[in-house]
Amino acid sequence: MSGTLDFFTNIQGFEVFGLGILSVVIFIPLLGALTVFFIKDATQAKVVTLVFMLVDFVIALPLMFSFDKTTAEMQFVERGWWIKDWKIEYYLGIDGISVLFIFLTTLIGIVCVLASWSAIETRVKEYMICLLAMQTFMIGVFCALDFILFYVFWEAMLIPMYLIIGVWGGTNRIYSAVKFFLYTLAGSVLLLIGILALYFESGGTFDIPHLMTVKFAFTLQVWVFVAFFIAFAIKVPMFPFHTWLPDAHVQAPTAGSIILAGILLKMGTYGMLRFSMPMLPDASQYFATAVIVLSLIAIIYGAYLALAQEDIKKLIAYSSVSHMGFITLGMFAFNTNAMEGAILQMFNHGITSGALFLCVGIIYERTHTREISKYGWGASRVPFYTTFFLIFSLASLGFPGTNGFIGEMLILFGAYENSKPYLFFLLIGIVLGAAYSLWLFKRIAYGVSDHSHGHGDDHAGSDSGDSHGDDHKVWDINFRETVALSIFLIFVFWIGFQPMDFLDYMHVSVDNLLGQVGAGTEAVVEAVEAVNEAVTTEAVEAHGLEAETVMEGAH
Repeated sequence: MSGTLDFFTNIQGFEVFGLGILSVVIFIPLLGALTVFFIKDATQAKVVTLVFMLVDFVIALPLMFSFDKTTAEMQFVERGWWIKDWKIEYYLGIDGISVLFIFLTTLIGIVCVLASWSAIETRVKEYMICLLAMQTFMIGVFCALDFILFYVFWEAMLIPMYLIIGVWGGTNRIYSAVKFFLYTLAGSVLLLIGILALYFESGGTFDIPHLMTVKFAFTLQVWVFVAFFIAFAIKVPMFPFHTWLPDAHVQAPTAGSIILAGILLKMGTYGMLRFSMPMLPDASQYFATAVIVLSLIAIIYGAYLALAQEDIKKLIAYSSVSHMGFITLGMFAFNTNAMEGAILQMFNHGITSGALFLCVGIIYERTHTREISKYGWGASRVPFYTTFFLIFSLASLGFPGTNGFIGEMLILFGAYENSKPYLFFLLIGIVLGAAYSLWLFKRIAYGVSDHSHGHGDDHAGSDSGDSHGDDHKVWDINFRETVALSIFLIFVFWIGFQPMDFLDYMHVSVDNLLGQVGAGTEAVVEAVEAVNEAVTTEAVEAHGLEAETVMEGAH
């Protein structure tokens, strides 16, 4: 037993076939994809995929247990040359921010397999391969400390997600998949341009921690920040780059929506935290107010659009735009409360939005409609399902005792420190969030349905909800679905009652990040003062020379 505990608390030197633990966590899902490739039976493919996801989660757990919360240095570092002539390295490491999202990614991978167990009926093997490959690329993004390695993982994510939406999505899946691909690809081009600019201006390095220490010229910072911002804002997505998200969510299968909301959206904000702020601190401060204004627009605009939706998935998709606005505002408020609240809320949103999309997927399997007006019988016909849906809705609106509450409170505290007027708009967003969450639940559980799904022998209909057949009864959640929902439920209350278990990981890393941004601001102030002093000195000297000339002329 003591040996097992030692392994879970001291794994800095852990290796498998010469690979460190980060490499193992990254590539186990890819090994799973290779294994599934040789399996013909659909059920066996699902079982093997679930096993590999579980193994990946178990191996990732020691990262949490043995993580040193007292340092901002990168931990579990693996480093070696990949393409030496171009100074590209295989360089991995994590800090107190990225460790949380590796854990979240491995957790959500398990849920995605469970959510797809009966929902995916065609090309099951290929679908499971996409899920496993996606898992590898997402974890790689959070571990990479070389810019090119990061970019490879970042771009590779597009392929399996494009396939998940385009092959296994809804009736308009091709349009949504192409739109998702083009938006994110356009952002990736700008990201690559920014990476290359930093590479050449830094003397030729893709070393991310080193680039954080380089003092780039302010003009360069501005241009690179704009390129990075557009790339990451598309991924978040921030207003006005959000239009791909509702289409992608509506057409994606359940697991695709869970991955989009739970992980992919967080990669945009993670990019801002990892690259834009520490590498471009002066530009980050310079554009902070503009980003906050866009965030406030997203909060209110997304909430209003959510209120107008009649499709459950679209409503939750637009609510994500609003929730992510809280996160980006907290990040660019540049104080400890807001920053920690934003990072915690990134994690929270992955839990609650993933849970809500799972709820939609479960009920859609029974009714084959997402139209809210077709429901209204939830509390009487599927009480266990309705209970889960209520809890996740309350968590989404930030009800005390749930995970959403502490994150929102920290952001509110930080916004108050930064600028008191922001609170007015944030409170409007919170009120609207409560309105669309509770109104949705009321219509699902206690509303007046225009079709009698769930009553006696009434049955599910088409995908659009326009026609209804008599083939399937509505039933409450089964054991598999209960397990999947309970995974999210645990974290709703764990974070709600013990938030320090998660905040402790990020304290030092957040302090270090704010120090980097603050140091950059001080450098700008010093530079401006130096320029002003130089100009003043030149003016005085010129004035003195002019006075001497006048005196000589008078003599």
